[in-house]
Amino acid sequence: MFVSSRILLLALGLALTGFVSAKEPFKPNLGPDVPRITVTCGDVTLLLRQATQWTPGRIDFRGKAMTTESSAYGTVFSFPDVGFIGTAHLENEPEKLQSLDFFLDDKRVEAPAAELKGGTFRLERKSRIRAFDLTNVTEIKDHRLYETTTVHTAEAVPLKLVYHFMHAWRPTVSAFLAGSDTAPDKSLSGPLRDDKEVARKFYINERVDWMAVYEPQSGQFAVSRLLQVPELGVHIATIWNVPGTYRKFYLKCFSSATVPAGFTGTWRMVTAFGSATPETWESAARGLAAKLQKP
Repeated sequence: MFVSSRILLLALGLALTGFVSAKEPFKPNLGPDVPRITVTCGDVTLLLRQATQWTPGRIDFRGKAMTTESSAYGTVFSFPDVGFIGTAHLENEPEKLQSLDFFLDDKRVEAPAAELKGGTFRLERKSRIRAFDLTNVTEIKDHRLYETTTVHTAEAVPLKLVYHFMHAWRPTVSAFLAGSDTAPDKSLSGPLRDDKEVARKFYINERVDWMAVYEPQSGQFAVSRLLQVPELGVHIATIWNVPGTYRKFYLKCFSSATVPAGFTGTWRMVTAFGSATPETWESAARGLAAKLQKP
């Protein structure tokens, strides 16, 4: 009886410890009390997640996922003294949201539901990350995804780097293509493989005007084109190849640099999609990249 009582007390203690230590899902300081919002406009579906501060969580085209949920999206800053702050990076400190506004077909949505459908969508998101005021505008229109990021700081801030427009393309993405308008006949391209020798390798690693990826399971491709960048920041595009997890795109700026006092800068990018065979996707992507030059 004594032994049975001890076992019972031990089991109860472990259960209570587990209950106390169970971590509640993160909820930002602002936003609707729903864990996920799925927005569909035309051929594009965008998942927004409460746990990642209402930044994108997955991008679908024609009902097929082009990106994975297993990552952070949006904008994140890396500070020399602390590391990453922003979007889903909660390991140091969360960014504090200042305002959130949802619009469907140009009408403000006061209480967003778990599913939204319409012709157009816009999310205006403002936050504060240390000395930075950050504004993110995410739009779906004309079967395309538009993302605009504006950064302002009144004081000089040293950074390790800042990443904009993080897109965690599915690990099944098999190839990339990138180009510059100043050299339209030249491009960077190559396969994205799972081999050990290329695991966690970074591709592109230079300034380009557009980049594209191909996902063979769906037979679809995506093209992202920069529409606006500030003079400062020295931005480069890169794809991080992490087999089994993602092929992740970053626009990297202010690498080991100081953002000057009084800086205000806006970055804008459009992402569009198409369908093609493995043999024809590159020519189709180049054609789409040319069309995207006009906002």
